[in-house]
Amino acid sequence: MNPLKEKIYEIIFEADTREGKFFDVALLIIIVVSIALVLIESVPSVGENYQGYLKISEWIITIIFTLEYAVRIIIVRKPWRYIFSFYGIIDFLSVIPTYLSLILIGGQSLMVIRILRLLRIFRIFKLTRYTLAGRTLARAMWSSREKISVFIFFVIILVVIIGTIMYLIEGESNGFTSIPRSIYWAIVTLTTVGYGDISPATALGQFLASIVMIMGYAIIAVPTGIVTAELVKPSRKNNTQVCQHCLHDRHDDDAIFCKKCGESINP
Repeated sequence: MNPLKEKIYEIIFEADTREGKFFDVALLIIIVVSIALVLIESVPSVGENYQGYLKISEWIITIIFTLEYAVRIIIVRKPWRYIFSFYGIIDFLSVIPTYLSLILIGGQSLMVIRILRLLRIFRIFKLTRYTLAGRTLARAMWSSREKISVFIFFVIILVVIIGTIMYLIEGESNGFTSIPRSIYWAIVTLTTVGYGDISPATALGQFLASIVMIMGYAIIAVPTGIVTAELVKPSRKNNTQVCQHCLHDRHDDDAIFCKKCGESINP
C-alpha cells in the first residue's frame, strides 16, 4: 500500500490519530443530521412545505456517504471482505434507498430505510476514549451470558407458576380468562410495569400480587449485579487499529501482528 493510501486508511478506518478523530466526529455530525432529516420529513406539515429543501439536503448527504463508501472500497486490500462485512452492508444500505427512489415505482417508500444510517454511529465507538469502555461492557455481557440465561429461564418458570396460581385464584370472572393472560399479568407485575388493564379483585389475589411486586425489585437487581461483577474484573487495553488484510479491529496496545490472520498491523 502506497503512503497516500495508508494515510487515508488510518484516517477512515482508525481513530488513533488527530485526523482520524476529526473524521469520525465529522461523520457523526453528518449521520445525526441525516437521521434528523428522516424524522422531520415524516411530519406531514414539514414534509409538504419544505420538500424541496429536504430533497436537496438528502442528496448532499447521500453523495457524501457514497464518496466515503467508494473510498473505503478503494483503499482496502480486499474490497469484497469489506463490502460483505457488517459495516460494509450498513454503509451500502445507507446510500442505496435514495438511488432506488429514482428508478423504482413507489421507491420513495424505501426512503425510510435511511433510518439504518443510525447504525453507522457504531463506527464512532472506535474513538480511543470509547474503545476500552465499550469493549469492557461487551466483555462483561458476554462473560455473564450463562448466568443471565439461567436467570431468565428461572424468571420464565416463575411467571408461569405465578400466572397459573393467579388464574386459579381469580378466575375468568375477574378478567383472568386464561393461563396465558394470567402469565401476561405476572410478567407485567413482576417487571413493575403495571399497565393496569387487568388486576386481582380478591383479597388472596391482591396478597399474591403484593408479593410479586416486591419480588420484582429483587429480580431487577440480579442481572445488574451479575454484569457489575464482570465489569470490575481487569481487562486488557485495546486500540483502534484495523488490520488491512482482514479488517479485524480488536487488537491489544502491544500487538504487532493481527491476532486473527497474523498479518502485520500499522505501528
